[in-house]
Amino acid sequence: MIHAVRGLVARARAEAAAREDRGSMSLFLAMSALAILMVMGLLVDGGGALNASNRATSLAQEAARTAGQQLDPAQAIEGTAITIDPEAARAAALDYLAAAGVGGDVQITDGGQTLSVTVRDTYATHFASLLGVGTIHVDGTATAHLQTQAAGG
Repeated sequence: MIHAVRGLVARARAEAAAREDRGSMSLFLAMSALAILMVMGLLVDGGGALNASNRATSLAQEAARTAGQQLDPAQAIEGTAITIDPEAARAAALDYLAAAGVGGDVQITDGGQTLSVTVRDTYATHFASLLGVGTIHVDGTATAHLQTQAAGG
């Protein structure tokens, strides 16, 4: 009889211990899945923002090249100087950026020899939007310097 009671008590303790462990694996899996989703979100949105930043820099470079081709014809023909026509260069760069669907600024310095283009763009997040971050702002900058060659060289 004592052995039977001890057996029942042991079985009751084993069942109680089993009930206490129920759900612990589910919690572990849920936390692991959440951690994996967070890492995936970081990879997807971080990579997307990096790609958007590279695109902004590339567009700034192309807009600077386009603007750099807008020479002041009067000074070039007269042979007094080879400089950028500021209004034409600014318009050409802004038109290029508008055609690409981004905004930006153009600055011409150094007496029409240097111009800088800054592009502002945004990346629409996928995973971070769940945390309230819907967009990431990115910038790209490029500078072009007008190179001239000395006569006869």
